[in-house]
Order: sequence, then structure tokens, then C-alpha cells
Amino acid sequence: MANAGKPISQRQLRVGEMIKQSLSMIFLKDEAKIPNIKTKEITVTEVRMSPDLKNAKVFIMPLGGKNSVETVSKLKEFSFIVRKVLSKKIIMKFLPKLFFVKDESFEYAEKIENLIKQANK
Repeated sequence: MANAGKPISQRQLRVGEMIKQSLSMIFLKDEAKIPNIKTKEITVTEVRMSPDLKNAKVFIMPLGGKNSVETVSKLKEFSFIVRKVLSKKIIMKFLPKLFFVKDESFEYAEKIENLIKQANK
């Protein structure tokens, strides 16, 4: 998530990792009560922070990739609940806004792997 060619800073990486671990524990312990979602089945794969640390793009993947579109939309809708629980876990000057996104990297890796297998035949 380099902005205008700027590399990602160590601080962005550290804060992103801290938020990722906190969100993973929140989902695992089912501390964020989101209607119609089993948060224990959500995997947080990556958190990318903006340079000013006020926005966090949270890449998630539901277990087995099932219902990923509706899971992401529910998390977007109820992100204020997740953010409220997160505010009790970590102490920052500004708690970032959370933007939930479906992680496409697994599907991309599988596609590449299939292409390699086809090329080797």
C-alpha cells in the first residue's frame, strides 16, 4: 500500500500487525457481537495501515471461503462494534477506521498454481 511510491514504514507495519493480532483475538473469543455472523470462523490475514495511521484496511477470509461476500458486508455494516471492542484492547492516540475487504490472495495463488500445473503437463 505504498502511497505515491513511498515505501511502507516500520511503524505502519508494527501498528498493522498489532491490530491484526487484536482483531484475531476479538473474533476468536467472539467478543464483537455481530448479528448472523460466527466471528470464530473469520481469519484476519493482513492489516494495512495508511501513512497517517488513521485508516486500516483489514483483509479477512471466512473459514473455507464460505459466504465471504455477505460476511464482508456485515463486517462493514457493524464495523463500529468491532472498533469499540478494539478500543478496549489497544491504546493509540487515534484508533483507525476499519475498512473490511475480502482477501483474494488465496484464490489468486490457487489460480497461479493451476496455471503452473497445466504448463507442466
